[in-house]
Amino acid sequence: RLKQQLDFILEIDKEKNILRQTHLSGHGRRENDAEHAWHMAIMAYLLKDYANEPVDIAKVMIMCLIHDIVEIDAGDTYAYDAAKERIFSLLPEDQKKELTSFFDEFENYQTPESKFAHSLDNLQPLLLNNSNGGGDWREHQVTSEQVYGRQRKTQLGSETLYKVTDQILKENMEKGNIKES
Repeated sequence: RLKQQLDFILEIDKEKNILRQTHLSGHGRRENDAEHAWHMAIMAYLLKDYANEPVDIAKVMIMCLIHDIVEIDAGDTYAYDAAKERIFSLLPEDQKKELTSFFDEFENYQTPESKFAHSLDNLQPLLLNNSNGGGDWREHQVTSEQVYGRQRKTQLGSETLYKVTDQILKENMEKGNIKES
């Protein structure tokens, strides 16, 4: 059991090598998946009062921490099934079932916890990009339709965080960082 757990712990260290498009605050380097997950987990704890419904915050934090682990194998795509099976199969069966269940719950977007975790997954890169003067939006010539398309579901987990999101997006459209569609 302990060997399986240690093997899994070592395997998920690879998440630190998966680079995201988002840059760290202060015009830093691109963030990696592990940093993104850690940041989301802290955000979950700090912002839990803004969830639309009561949530099990420990469960939300675990969802935040594991939601991108499959990118170790799959990259930043939606081909997660084989990767999910391989990576979580490193764990003892009971822990595999538990973490797979949390991962699937996050992906299915049905529970208050998964909706809130997704809100954080949307908000975290938005906050970083905004802190960098919208550089990633400008670099990729992002349109308001694209960014609102991704951000609309934020309100399913938190109306309050969506209001913040909407304000940030409108400010960046006014500045020309996001092209109006």
